[in-house]
Amino acid sequence: MQYEKNRSVKGVALTSGQRFPLTIKRLGINGEGIGYFKHKVVFVPNALPAEVIVAEVVRDNPHYATAKVHKIREKSPHRVAKRDDYDVGGIELEQLAYEKQLEFKRDIIMQSLEKFKPRGYRHFILKQTLGMKVPYEYRNKAQFQVRQNERGEVVAGLYKRGTHELVALPTFSTQRPLTMKIMRIVCSLLQKYEVPIYNEQQNSGIVKTLVVRESVATGQAQLVFVTNSPKFPHKKPLLAELQQAVPQLSSVMQNINMNQDALIWGAETNLLAGQDFIVDQLGTVKFKLSARAFFQLNPSQTEVMYRKVEEALALEKGETLIDAYCGVGTIGLFVGQHASEVRGMDITPAAITDARANAQLNKRTNTRYECGKAEEVIPQWIKEGFVADALVVDPPRTGLDSELLKTIITVRPRKFVYVSCNPATLARDLKELVKVYQVEYIQPIDMFPQTARSEAIVKLTLR
Repeated sequence: MQYEKNRSVKGVALTSGQRFPLTIKRLGINGEGIGYFKHKVVFVPNALPAEVIVAEVVRDNPHYATAKVHKIREKSPHRVAKRDDYDVGGIELEQLAYEKQLEFKRDIIMQSLEKFKPRGYRHFILKQTLGMKVPYEYRNKAQFQVRQNERGEVVAGLYKRGTHELVALPTFSTQRPLTMKIMRIVCSLLQKYEVPIYNEQQNSGIVKTLVVRESVATGQAQLVFVTNSPKFPHKKPLLAELQQAVPQLSSVMQNINMNQDALIWGAETNLLAGQDFIVDQLGTVKFKLSARAFFQLNPSQTEVMYRKVEEALALEKGETLIDAYCGVGTIGLFVGQHASEVRGMDITPAAITDARANAQLNKRTNTRYECGKAEEVIPQWIKEGFVADALVVDPPRTGLDSELLKTIITVRPRKFVYVSCNPATLARDLKELVKVYQVEYIQPIDMFPQTARSEAIVKLTLR
């Protein structure tokens, strides 16, 4: 990559709107096509390897340029018709045949390993990506911005990539049908009752965002109105009509966010109707989910992933488990039914509250959840005499904290599974972990079809 950068310095300067033929060599980590024009790297969304296109420059930088597809001269045999013709995130690979998406996601992990070069990486067993039979209608949650278009219609959707221009999404093929139905009905009711809609430029209006979560297992749905004010005009008739139109809606909340920033959520959340949670289920384990609780977005693949975690850990009766970054307790409760004790920690107080409630819901008396950082809580448990037989980590995209890495290498749990949502930070962390652990295998799992995101389970054993 450094070599590409050095070569590209000598490349010509490009101007916005300039067009030229370009052969796409490969896909980048974000799913964009990559080609070279006079040694300059050019990134082109929606272009596929082996395609010859006419590229139109969008932006030029000293070492690379971004462009869009003006015309496809030679089409990839793996290009398929897109279900969604929207320039938004979440469908970066929809034009690529699904079996090739699965190959790409495995390849991204290999590219990350080749970049960071953890010891012995060339001999790691990197399995084929586990995909879905039907890679659509899987997302059980949506966070759509709400605005009025130029015709004064209330619409909900996502921002156009790289802008704050809202793209209305009357349909979106990766979302669950009930989620999209709720979005459409709510927009029509906001229009009917003339509820003031947020205007970003003027920081005026009330309704900013709609958050819908649904449970495939129980059929329940939850709606959160994120508002710019505690006020909610015409709330009662709107809610009455909404609940009649969507009887599955068992929880309606209002979150108040008066800040002008990119954060969706404000600090205050109030119940408007029903319960302040919905119930979901993975296998035989039930979960109560509050409005802001983190829960995997693809329930069918989540169950596949957790069963693979269970298989990799191979917990025996009487063994102990630490579930780091535990969230609402999902992994530990799923895999730790026969453990003598499961302990988890998370930095979000609400998540720990939910984890404890979920343990009670499932009548688990072998759990202990604490709020705090894994790198601080685990050493404290060790001082108290608790050293776990097994460890599972499911960190955010930033990967493992450096202090937690040191703790793991020092404590050396006998059984260890790393669940990763970012191949780059996974490969970086493995560079340290392989000093004391051996990578038995890496199992990629496609949690987000039609996107460039790649997730994996890594089974590690002590050397």
